[in-house]
Amino acid sequence: MFISPGLISTSFAQDNTSDASALNLDLPAVPVTGNPLGVSSDELVVPVAVLNGRELSLQRESTLGETLKSIPGVSSTYYGPGASRPIIRGLDGDRVKIMQNGIGVLDASSLSFDHAVALDPLVIEQIDVVRGPAALLYGGSAVGGVVNAIDHRIPTESLDGVTGRAEARYGGADNEKNGAVVVDAGNGLFAIHADVYKRDSDDLRIPGYQASDRLRAQQAAQGDPIDLRKGTLQNSSSEGDGGALGASLTFDKGYAGFSYSTFNSNYGSVAEPAVRLDMESQRWDFASEFHDLGPVISRVKLRLGNTNYQHQEIEDGQIGTTFKNKGLQGSLEAEHAKIGNITGVVGVQFQNTNFQALGDEAFIPKTNTNSKAVYLYEELPIDTLKFSLGGRLEHAKVSSDGGGPDDPNNPGTPRFGSAQTKSFDPFSAAFGTLYALNTHWSLAGNLAHTERAPSYNELFANGPHFATGQYEVGNPDLNKEKSNGIDAQLRWKTEKNSFSIGAFYTKFSNFLSLENTANTRGADGEINPQDLNNDGIADISGEQIVPEAQVIGVRATFNGFESEAKFRVYEGHGDLDLKLRGDYVRATNSDTGTPLPRIAPLKIGTGLNYQLNRFGARLDVLHAFSQNRTDTFELATDGYTSVNAMLTYVIPAAFHLEAFAKANNLLDEDIRDHSSFLKDIAPMGGRSILVGMRGDF
Repeated sequence: MFISPGLISTSFAQDNTSDASALNLDLPAVPVTGNPLGVSSDELVVPVAVLNGRELSLQRESTLGETLKSIPGVSSTYYGPGASRPIIRGLDGDRVKIMQNGIGVLDASSLSFDHAVALDPLVIEQIDVVRGPAALLYGGSAVGGVVNAIDHRIPTESLDGVTGRAEARYGGADNEKNGAVVVDAGNGLFAIHADVYKRDSDDLRIPGYQASDRLRAQQAAQGDPIDLRKGTLQNSSSEGDGGALGASLTFDKGYAGFSYSTFNSNYGSVAEPAVRLDMESQRWDFASEFHDLGPVISRVKLRLGNTNYQHQEIEDGQIGTTFKNKGLQGSLEAEHAKIGNITGVVGVQFQNTNFQALGDEAFIPKTNTNSKAVYLYEELPIDTLKFSLGGRLEHAKVSSDGGGPDDPNNPGTPRFGSAQTKSFDPFSAAFGTLYALNTHWSLAGNLAHTERAPSYNELFANGPHFATGQYEVGNPDLNKEKSNGIDAQLRWKTEKNSFSIGAFYTKFSNFLSLENTANTRGADGEINPQDLNNDGIADISGEQIVPEAQVIGVRATFNGFESEAKFRVYEGHGDLDLKLRGDYVRATNSDTGTPLPRIAPLKIGTGLNYQLNRFGARLDVLHAFSQNRTDTFELATDGYTSVNAMLTYVIPAAFHLEAFAKANNLLDEDIRDHSSFLKDIAPMGGRSILVGMRGDF
């Protein structure tokens, strides 16, 4: 469904005044995490999308990546319905920071595309998406952007009474059955929070063959068995549950509180028919903030998060590989009082995490990542101009315990080598301006230099990774990833209309890329001289071999644009809004002149929203063009047109109840996202209808 990022928190209250109370849409402007000074999205220099309230409820999907993919500039890694991580402006993995209430989500989702993000959209209250470099405030890895999911599990404001919401839905292409309940209560001083959710889904129904036309043609040309499975996406069912308890003491000038949450998920690996992933995470959080403190320091915010994450990959009932990630993360931020017209914050962050992989697919040694950083962010408004300036200095140490089985290519030498530690000192800086041309038009521009320390898998990986069909080899001699970027946005807004268009260009002097080499390897790591077909997998003498891929530093460029608009086209017997969107990314390995892989094609979309008192209707059309600009080791992807519709009705009741029905993929198209690693064997769902009910009190 089409959304209007960056305007959601205020636009609905303005546009539906005929029955705002019935629709429960009278929302205040919500501060977003793209700025530590607490301003709304319209006042930000960087492009930020905000999804919250009713719109988030209607937009929810089973994974974070699918929930956000209709935002311009955002695509997803889609590894079937159970795992999907956001991609921002063509950048994925560690370059996109996934956060929960301002603290990083500690899981294994950036390590592999088949690993789900350890949070569920059912209990999220707001999602902020920062497009472009956000490394200054959130961590050196946030070169592509930040996704911050806010769940209010630690109450931050005084509450006297009981509030809550509930939601249930049934149907869709995977026959999902989902429900969630969220309750907050307080007496003015003490506030508590509780939430619980559960989801269950069957194998995904698909319009035709599981394998794409191009892949089946390739299989036929090579004499390989042709994949003729159709109708359903094998091993794509999932189930999950979780919940949280939180409590806070709230004061006139701040709060202090904690929460405990659990996340459990069990889903199939679409690429491996006999493999299921069983995931669990327990997390403790502490948060406190106090404001109006004095003439020097006006506000202080402290956040801490401790996570114990584990998932097991189970094949035919036997545990094959276990991944563990445990760690503590935190930040302390202080806002200084005004110095003339200058406002700003200084902050420190730290992270200490331990990762371990055990079993058949343990292609990473036991590692420790320890980082500390200090950052500064300042703003200066001068008449119709606002300037922003920030810098971040970080020290990161990434350590490997080494060891592992013997390397068959170097007898007597362990696969992961000896224990070693690598240290890096990334530095990032940014300068931005926001110029109000008049009351309706504004122009924003940003210049940024970012540096990112290599992750533990980029440095130390050495083993078969069958989820991606590669034997991955890290490089402990890697240098920092470095880039310089510029982006600009032109914005226009009236009471009921808005428009924005932005362009960006990022040049990496050292882009860490996983590139196929001329070698192939068996599961034990032995180098094979045989060449592989384009599908990347061969079977020689009964042994599966895969291409060797090594992390190297290359020069690269990313450029593109994002645009969106909303226009009130009719008022009278109800209100009708027209929405438009479009985005494009072009990414190139400058050393070879070849395209980088898994880059989403040009996409354009339009939508109509009609609201008459308690009744609402939407029709959304998105066209993705074919992607023929491909890497050497990937197939082209056909374009598609996705047509979705929705009906909503607010039920007269003591509580605010709203029923909705969503029809997806009305044309029953074979939809494959080029940004998905499995796009040639994992299409999106076919034509389907989902019904649901949401309410709050």
